[in-house]
Amino acid sequence: MSGALYIISAPSGAGKTSLVSQLIELDSHIVVSVSSTTRPMRTGEQNGVNYHFLTVEEFEVKIAENDFLEHAKVFDNYYGTSKSSVEEQLRKGKDVILEIDYQGAQQVRKIMPKATSIFILPPSKEELKRRLTGRGTDSEEVIAKRLAESMNEMSHYDEFDYLVINNHFQTALEELHSIFKSGRLLKTAQVNQHQNLIQQLLES
Repeated sequence: MSGALYIISAPSGAGKTSLVSQLIELDSHIVVSVSSTTRPMRTGEQNGVNYHFLTVEEFEVKIAENDFLEHAKVFDNYYGTSKSSVEEQLRKGKDVILEIDYQGAQQVRKIMPKATSIFILPPSKEELKRRLTGRGTDSEEVIAKRLAESMNEMSHYDEFDYLVINNHFQTALEELHSIFKSGRLLKTAQVNQHQNLIQQLLES
């Protein structure tokens, strides 16, 4: 059985990273796609675990070969999602998560329109600001900039198939997991997995 592709987006401070981290601990059939980048590897990072670290030349070859579902250049470094890497995981029967922003999601939908997209929202502006304030070490200017970026990100919620409000973490996690479980019960997925059973049941 082949897996399904999921896009998960959220503004900074919505709790996406924590939710996805718990989700893959909860369900062994779900994996997170490892992005490719040209930025230098940092201390403690591992190639193929944190990122696929590529040279600029290697990355640009993959762009020319149309091997990226989405890619962007941020502060002189490339970041992208390898199509061949994702397809390999899907063939293994894994449900693959792409943790990308709304712009990346727009690119992916053009290439893989059957991808299921999920947007995570905070419960209120006040809670979002509290989370963005974090350890209290950032200046008001930095916090204001991050909040403005989050507001812009949230304005694209209506481009997604599902909305999850991360008010209570456990509830949001259960809701997120239910999307993946229901996807496996779609007729197309079930027929693909249980072809022999269905044929036997329908034999006269």
